Formats: sequence, structure tokens, C-alpha cells
Amino acid sequence: MSWFESLVLGLVQGLTEFLPISSSAHLRLTAAFSGWEDPGAAFTAITQIGTEIAVLIYFRKDIGRIVSAWYRSLRDKEMRRDHDAKMGWLVIVGSIPIGVLGVTFKDQIEGPFRDLRLTATMLIVVGIAIGVADRMAERAEAGGRHRLRQPKDLEHLGVRDGLVFGLCQAAALIPGVSRSGATISGGLFMGYRREAAARYSFLLAIPAVLASGLFELGDAMEGSHVSWGPTVFATVIAFLCGYAVIAWFMKFISTKSFMPFVWYRIALGLLILALVGTGVLSPHAAG
Repeated sequence: MSWFESLVLGLVQGLTEFLPISSSAHLRLTAAFSGWEDPGAAFTAITQIGTEIAVLIYFRKDIGRIVSAWYRSLRDKEMRRDHDAKMGWLVIVGSIPIGVLGVTFKDQIEGPFRDLRLTATMLIVVGIAIGVADRMAERAEAGGRHRLRQPKDLEHLGVRDGLVFGLCQAAALIPGVSRSGATISGGLFMGYRREAAARYSFLLAIPAVLASGLFELGDAMEGSHVSWGPTVFATVIAFLCGYAVIAWFMKFISTKSFMPFVWYRIALGLLILALVGTGVLSPHAAG
């Protein structure tokens, strides 16, 4: 991997990680459109460490409270009623599905799941699901007689909903799904407010992404299949871009519709299917 490739891929990772358009799909597609080798699941996982460090810094106050309250709840039963302590436990609960499925389907994630036809299909299908969830959220937030139910905040989050969030996050092991898109839309389907679903989505991603990145980092250190200089450079670029995107997205989600992302996903998915169908793009990794 060249330094220019790492710069471009780092920018793509940082710009797309927190938007509901799938960063792993865009890394895969950027390489395919450019005629570069597929950066691979290891590169994706390692550069995601950069974007998760951005999450740690942006939500540092929330994370500090949650970790402190969770730790105290280990010894103090009364603390287990505290909202922040509960959030700590619920982040652990919600991380179980992706941990189990990530290990179980590791070979598929690094191989067959990276087929561009599957990526395109997921962009379209999940895009439609996000659009439906967005419409439901708009109706719920509008109030009046059109309201389907009272929107929920994170105070309403329990083990069942935490596991559902976790299963939605696990679906993002397939390029094209989008971690934020799947978890936020899953939260909207369950009746959570946009900001609440997004906040839990970002918190839930921290242990999963860091664990995945460190796991791939350990594997990479045992072999020689990672270009370390360009990969570290891409990770730094992803961190810088990712922090800016989080700040923008948290403001955007409170007042704006997801529909621009929905139409983008559908259009991109159809374009990929057309290019693969006509032989312009190979569905499999180059090089």
C-alpha cells in the first residue's frame, strides 16, 4: 500500500465511520474503483481504532461517569440502580452478539462477505430499513394524534433492548450494512429518540471496535501482511476526520432526516450492481 492510498483510505474511513453509509463498504469500493488491492478486514479494523479514539475523546465525560459508576457497582449493590452504572452493564450486554458472531464468522468476514454484490445488496436493503425507521421516528416526534408511541430515552434501556441493539451492531460485520446505520435504525424501530439511539450506538461501538482492532493488530504483528507505516498514517487521518464528523453528526441527527443517506445508499448499491453486472468491476478483491 502506498502512502497516497493510505491517505485516501484514512480520509474515507474517518468520513464514513459514523455516517449510516458503511465505512467498510466505502473502503472496499474506493479500492475497487481505483484499481487498488482490497485493503482487507485487518486494515479496516486497525484504522477503526483511530475513529474509536475520536469517540473516546468526544464522549470522555460520559464515558468517565459510566466507567466510574460501573466499577463502584461491582462492590456497592445500591450503585447498581444508578443510570450510569446500568449503562456500563448494558454496553457489556450489547457487545456480546458482535463478539460471538465476529469470532464465529471470522473467515467469512475476511473472505466471502467482501463480495461487492453482497455489499451492494446490503447498501440497498439496509438503506430501505433506515428510511422506514426514519419515517417512524418523524411520526413519533411529531406528536399529536399521528404519534404511534412516546419516544424512549436511554433511561428506558434494558437488557432486552440492549441485546437487540447488539444484534443490529453485529449485522455490520457484513460490509454495506453500517454499524451506526444498523444500530440507530434498530433503536428507532424500538421507539428510541434519535439522539438516544445515536449516543448508545457510539458507546456500544467502543468495546467492539477496539477489541476487533487489537485482535487484528495482534494477528498482523505475527505476520507481514500489513504495511505498518501507511496503516498507522491512515489510522491517524481517520482519527482527525472522525472527530470532526462526530461533532457534526450529533448536531445533524437531532433535527435532520436520514433520507439523504437512504437515497445515497440505494443509488450507490444500484450503481455497483450495474458495474459488476456489466463486468466493469470485479465482485472480488483485486490483487
